Amino acid sequence: MSNLHIPFRYDVVGSFLRPAKLKEARANFEQGKITADELKAVEDKAIIDLVEKQKKAGLKVITDGEFRRATWHLDFMWGFNGVEHKKTEKGVQFHGEPALIDDTWLSDKITVDNHPFVEHYKFVKALEDENTVAKQTIPAPAQFFQQMIIPANLETTRKFYQTDEELIEDIAKGYRKVIKDLYDAGCRNVQFDDCTWGVLVAEGSVARYGEGADFKEISEKLLKVNNLAIEGKPEDMVIATHVCRGNYHSAYFSSGAYDPVAEPLFGRENVSAYYLEFDDERSGSFEPLKYVSGDKKVVLGLITSKSPKLEDKKVVIDRIKEASKYVPLDRLYLSPQCGFASCEIGNKLTEEEQWAKIALVKEIAEEVWG
Repeated sequence: MSNLHIPFRYDVVGSFLRPAKLKEARANFEQGKITADELKAVEDKAIIDLVEKQKKAGLKVITDGEFRRATWHLDFMWGFNGVEHKKTEKGVQFHGEPALIDDTWLSDKITVDNHPFVEHYKFVKALEDENTVAKQTIPAPAQFFQQMIIPANLETTRKFYQTDEELIEDIAKGYRKVIKDLYDAGCRNVQFDDCTWGVLVAEGSVARYGEGADFKEISEKLLKVNNLAIEGKPEDMVIATHVCRGNYHSAYFSSGAYDPVAEPLFGRENVSAYYLEFDDERSGSFEPLKYVSGDKKVVLGLITSKSPKLEDKKVVIDRIKEASKYVPLDRLYLSPQCGFASCEIGNKLTEEEQWAKIALVKEIAEEVWG
């Protein structure tokens, strides 16, 4: 199955709710009660169990659920040289509660040796069968770039990078190495998870980039770092991207339609497919999809992972038909709008409710596409 490529008609973004035993083991490891090897043994078993559940649910793509991570994006950054982190005191303010994710900043120039995510991928790759293919999710290069130029980090970043252009070059260079190492490990499906576009369209968000920041200039930098990282990728590797507005304990970070960034994002980012958040009015209409260029595919995130309530099938099908006015139906796909646990804490639903959501995605997709 390793020659199959994402997306699939019914798909998932990638993260799943962590089982209680895994959460307990991670807490015990942090407290020094168990060793790294003991934690890995618990992670391994949890991932094997999860993959079996994904197969049982009829999914064609398998992931490790991000079970070895604390967060969807920061752990990846910690795998690079020159990146430091510590437990946060304030967190990042989401709608309704702060996301208690580690403060992460630069302590040197960015380089990468043997990134741990490559080994994580190999473990899932070995669990493929004739019906499934493994996908590796990583934060988009733009996400890495944004993390290092937010006001809280900019002064430190400027000690090592006098300009954004230098920073972009090193981030992209590091990503190209990780992508090559993943490819050499057998990976043919990579997903860039990217909240930068969803944040950029939110009211007042340009201020996050510092005084005097310009919307168009920021857009071009996000586009540049993503495309530079993709440059030279092997022909038989698919790189897709997932765009959302934050997802922490069923809370969101930002709101805003795709319209202001549609042209660079959909028209000029060199990915093969977009997994897009469209589960509520915060994402706006489907009209910006008219900018999707070439034969790129669009995965409509119409099923929410933030709530256990099951969507009305007819409403979802009608929305797929609406989206097909802008992108042909044969290039449309269906998934939840995001993962179920972007961070360890997970969203406010049970595992049973999580799998009911995935069953609904499959049921609707089979009805629409056969």
